[in-house]
Amino acid sequence: MDTWIPHRMRAWAIAGLLLAAAPAWAAPPARGDVPPQALGSDRKGNPVNLAEQRGKVVIVTFWASWCGPCRKELPILAHLQQVVGEDALKVYAVNWGEPRLEVSRLIRQRDWPKLEYLHDPSGALAEQFGIVAVPHMFIVGRDGTIAHAHRGYSEASLPQIMQQVIDALPEEVRNREAGAAPLGH
Repeated sequence: MDTWIPHRMRAWAIAGLLLAAAPAWAAPPARGDVPPQALGSDRKGNPVNLAEQRGKVVIVTFWASWCGPCRKELPILAHLQQVVGEDALKVYAVNWGEPRLEVSRLIRQRDWPKLEYLHDPSGALAEQFGIVAVPHMFIVGRDGTIAHAHRGYSEASLPQIMQQVIDALPEEVRNREAGAAPLGH
């Protein structure tokens, strides 16, 4: 009986160490939360901060080059950025876990959409955003808080996402876009 207590204590100590060593992934920011402000750096190495975009709708989407759904989503977001314009909407495509030079080469070689590509090679930013899979998109409202979040990609959800972005835009931009090219095409 005397040896039972030390073995049980040792088991609890080991379990505690294992739990402490497990990655402490944050929960994704929820609607109304202020997301992490420092988004890393752009392709030129310049720091990017969400606070600089206050007053605009911002889309932050996490992607990877090996992710087929991500490759479908990026051109749609680029089109949305082009139609709405950077004065009202900013799209940041954050590459998750791939080397900067490799991603830059892929973007140049494949003539990928014109977006603001950011890099998170270590996964530190993804951890702050609670990302465990890609694609994962956050729509940040003009007030700097999370308006909507979407995990995964589905063509069936595109109209809803587009409407959420349009609804988040200022009224004068929505009116301006009423006569522009359709956002979903």
